[in-house]
Amino acid sequence: MGEIATSERQITLYYSSKSTRAKQTLAYAKAEGLPIFEIDILNVPLTGTQIAELADRLGIEVKDLVNQEHPSYKAHFDPHEFSADDWIKMIRHNPEIMKQPIAIRGKMTILVETPTDIIKI
Repeated sequence: MGEIATSERQITLYYSSKSTRAKQTLAYAKAEGLPIFEIDILNVPLTGTQIAELADRLGIEVKDLVNQEHPSYKAHFDPHEFSADDWIKMIRHNPEIMKQPIAIRGKMTILVETPTDIIKI
């Protein structure tokens, strides 16, 4: 793997610009003066390798990156077991269903649950 570039000097934040939690996280990080490199997953398509690497860095399976409670997921898909490749395709074609924001700094990766989690990284 290793397609995702990381740095100890900045935080790379994968987020959806439509997400309230992501907007709050960005605002908090900027207020704290944290160096943020923003990647809006709605505007910058992720590759399958990047999606798999994000899951791997978080220590979860690709299917666990999918927010099955998201309205877009519920509108397009029935609860079902899919292969890792199928989950990746679903995220690539419907990026809004990916759990986010995800913050990376160096070797550390976290799924931001609350905006203040960003200071943990």
